[in-house]
Amino acid sequence: MNEFYTALLDRLNGNSVKCQEPMENHTTFRVGGPAQYYVSVASIPELKEGLACCREYKVPAYVLGNGSNVLVSDKGITGVVFQLDADFSKISIEPVDAQKVLVRAQAGAMLGRLGAQIAKEGLTGFEWAAGIPGTVGGAVYMNAGAYGGEMKDIITEVTVLTRDLQVEKRSLERLELGYRSSALMQEQAYVLEAVFALERGEPEKIAERMQELASRRREKQPLEYPSAGSTFKRPEGYFAGKLIQDAGLRGYRVGGAQVSEKHCGFVINREKATAQDIYQLTEDVRRIVKEKFGVVLEREIRLLGEFPC
Repeated sequence: MNEFYTALLDRLNGNSVKCQEPMENHTTFRVGGPAQYYVSVASIPELKEGLACCREYKVPAYVLGNGSNVLVSDKGITGVVFQLDADFSKISIEPVDAQKVLVRAQAGAMLGRLGAQIAKEGLTGFEWAAGIPGTVGGAVYMNAGAYGGEMKDIITEVTVLTRDLQVEKRSLERLELGYRSSALMQEQAYVLEAVFALERGEPEKIAERMQELASRRREKQPLEYPSAGSTFKRPEGYFAGKLIQDAGLRGYRVGGAQVSEKHCGFVINREKATAQDIYQLTEDVRRIVKEKFGVVLEREIRLLGEFPC
């Protein structure tokens, strides 16, 4: 048992630290080699202690929510993966006045669960986000959006853990939320909690809107296959899925990975794909779209671990 592993166990008060944990069990692509160390964390103090230990021993650290926007290399990840567990997902409702309500949610809260609770409270403004298969932390970090809504439209404040492991509150302006981007990416800060400003609405209309969007997702997105959602960012002036379709790549395959036939903006794990299959497919798509249209597609998914340059 090495010195770092012993120290990590001690810092986490005996919480189980798994060694060589397959990341295919913890990502929505259902691919990925083992994490050298894997820890499921349930609280801010626990996360801080784990990260502090990594910093002290100069061990790489990664923090994940639902693993819904990442592609982990088949070779795995050197260092520690901290994944926010179900206890890192507390939600509270705080009325402001007769119309306005603040919703406070920890970073590990799944957007689907949060959306269901918000709808139950008769609050509107979050309907568009309820079907995204990710967590609050990941959604804030990348300013997730769908069906005309974005996180920046409803956020009032975010609590973060800085690179120096200080807990700080950030206003919406300081987050600098743009299209699938935020200042947090450059700062390498972690989202701990977010506060959303919503309004009271008509429960029937809220439920109707959520059902409508859920139906549209089922109809237009390949939800029956493992994926990481939209694989590429939308290039300015274009739609990634339309470019990929017009390039003749609908259904294009590399090994077990495929450009979805239902929605060309999705790359899916069609049949026992490897991370390398998915990576190579995205590289092929980017190359072919650039050759045909002169447009460079940028991945929306994050690559973790070692991939070819």
